Amino acid sequence: MALIVLLLFITVPIVEIALFIQVGGAIGLWPTLAVVVLTAILGTALLRHQGLGTLRRVQESLERERLPVSEMFDGLCLLLAGALLLTPGFFTDAVGFLLFVPPFRAWAAATIGRAIIARADVHVVHGAGPGAAGSAAGPAAGPAAGSGPVIDGDYEDVTPDKPEVGGDPRLGRGRD
Repeated sequence: MALIVLLLFITVPIVEIALFIQVGGAIGLWPTLAVVVLTAILGTALLRHQGLGTLRRVQESLERERLPVSEMFDGLCLLLAGALLLTPGFFTDAVGFLLFVPPFRAWAAATIGRAIIARADVHVVHGAGPGAAGSAAGPAAGPAAGSGPVIDGDYEDVTPDKPEVGGDPRLGRGRD
């Protein structure tokens, strides 16, 4: 990963300088500088518009008690897009504008997700299926039993119970 970052720090400025020379030679100095300033202004406007939309979707997800993972990824992409568009250069502007396109962000999310899953050792245990504690098969029946860390915890059920007449509300049942 460090090698990739090093290569980016070396190649991106070289690409930007080459593009500045080519574009400046084709359209001149002042139009080239005007294009750089205009892309920064346009990027700021797009960032504000899409950022507010993403914030609204995050709030809607939280209201529906759903974790806003895709919205947070969109927000991260928009933050990166804004930074790239404020950085002078044609290559960084192109990548920044790409990050504003929702289908490109969806493709990037899927690609990054596949890469993370391919490199990670992920085990998912869901519900009270086979091998889960409290299931008919018992805790040792699952393929992941005994492997990986065990996280021990305590919990307290805070849902209100309807006590029966004359019952003890702390026990949630009537007196015998």
